[in-house]
Amino acid sequence: MFKNLFAKKPNKRVRISGTEIDFEVGKNQTVLEAALAQGFEFPHDCTVGTCGSCRSKLLSGKVDAITPFGYTLSREELTAGYILSCQALPQSDIEIAVDLETAASHAETVSGRIVETRDLTHDIKLVSWEVERPVLYKAGQYINVRWPGCPGPRSYSFSTEPGEGGRTRLSTFIRKVPGGAFTEALFKGELDDATFEIEAPHGHFWLRDGAGPILLVGGGSGLSPLMSLLEDAVSRSVQRDAILLFGGREERDLYFLDEIAEIGRHWKGKFEFWPVLSQTEAPGRRFGMVTAEIPAAIAELGGVTGLQAYMCGPPVMIDAGVAALT
Repeated sequence: MFKNLFAKKPNKRVRISGTEIDFEVGKNQTVLEAALAQGFEFPHDCTVGTCGSCRSKLLSGKVDAITPFGYTLSREELTAGYILSCQALPQSDIEIAVDLETAASHAETVSGRIVETRDLTHDIKLVSWEVERPVLYKAGQYINVRWPGCPGPRSYSFSTEPGEGGRTRLSTFIRKVPGGAFTEALFKGELDDATFEIEAPHGHFWLRDGAGPILLVGGGSGLSPLMSLLEDAVSRSVQRDAILLFGGREERDLYFLDEIAEIGRHWKGKFEFWPVLSQTEAPGRRFGMVTAEIPAAIAELGGVTGLQAYMCGPPVMIDAGVAALT
């Protein structure tokens, strides 16, 4: 009896309805983690339960949630049986339905070398790679970067608009992570002569069609995809009112101010930039948490009708932003 009680429990299995895909999920492993680890393409983006890209319908079996699904999914979606695969821990064998076509990757891998690093703040650099052939992408997408001896790829968003026919110079904003295997070496200049493998494009972050206003909320290096999106909108003469909210602790955390002003000068429609400082007050700056300004920004844009919101930044900012927008 005791032998059966303490015997190792078999791993749970996941079957994707309408396909031959069937895979095992290890202990404390999410459905998404297991699928990606075993080489299956699975729709995803943020991996932390906020974007909803990995939404799947649970057809049979039981799962637990690391973060409650109701944080991102609507009441109607929950009632219909939807889960977030990046937060789902199977408690039994399960069957799910998911649109695998949205996961189809059109990314390619190119070699490149760093051709520019420029300090933007005390802990954020603009980093540019020159790659062997043009890379096509949508404004707001990201790259996966590998370097010699890397323990695993790092993901960074494009910071410039795509250009006609793609770009051979790929730029992004990178924040230093204390003790980070990549950023410690990068910020010390130890990778200036390295050859990188860059896989792109990835992600589902881009400006959707619409005529309503646009609200953009960023923090830290999260300004990178927002600048890409804004530059692209200017180049395409998109005519929609927009407000860019950007949060920093103090004045030294604000950057790319001249470039943002240039966006405003060429924007078709109303464009406002609202920098928000959370730790020190400064003349002409809003003070507090950047997400606390979301209601005022929505009011300034004329309300929620047709509104689209785009956010990139620290997880705590995204969490608060989702709650405020909801």
